[in-house]
Amino acid sequence: MITLVTFDLDDTLWDVRPALMKAEQAQNHWLREHYPKSLEGKDSSTLNERKRRLIKRQPELIHHISRFRQRFLEELLLDAGVAPKEAEHAASQAFAAFIARRNEVALFDYAVPVLEQLQADYRLGALTNGNADVTKTPLAPFFEFALKAEDVGAAKPEPQLFEAALARTKTHPRHAVHVGDSHDHDIVGAYHAGMRTVWLNPEGNRSDLADASIRCLSELPGVLSTLTAV
Repeated sequence: MITLVTFDLDDTLWDVRPALMKAEQAQNHWLREHYPKSLEGKDSSTLNERKRRLIKRQPELIHHISRFRQRFLEELLLDAGVAPKEAEHAASQAFAAFIARRNEVALFDYAVPVLEQLQADYRLGALTNGNADVTKTPLAPFFEFALKAEDVGAAKPEPQLFEAALARTKTHPRHAVHVGDSHDHDIVGAYHAGMRTVWLNPEGNRSDLADASIRCLSELPGVLSTLTAV
């Protein structure tokens, strides 16, 4: 019997792009206002390339996305001639401007009614590789807990995030379902952790691992009822 349902967040319960765009704009506005030289001559492709180089140099940061962003900002400031202590402090402030807008999410149409329905029958948790904080979104009342990759030091599809959810709720893996949009991160990871899986897959692609695929969140309650009956 299914007792626990965990959800990915970005592009599963909301469209991540508008939130990231607003957050980046807020971050860059802060930098231009306080340290304009840090962004001089740097377009989005240049900044993205710098991020790729940072991850290549410090691959452990891929599991600590907030630390990664703050380190990236710190390097921009250092390159602009800011002293190390000041750069560290300024990077923290620029990140605060980013994260304040990161949680202003554009919910998918069925997110609220589906979670309202599921909350009556299942324990609900959130598992994300990103740094969105579901407790600061309109979906906060529906979730018993929320875990990030940076909380456990490993990102999906590594098993630690799924195992942490199971341990926290004292749930057997076969009594838990994970719902997510990324086959490589959500479905593969949850499958190898022993959980059941539902792939949010609007394109209707095929999976040999997912227990079920849905094109829209509105299908989820019916699918979960089917899995519970198995």
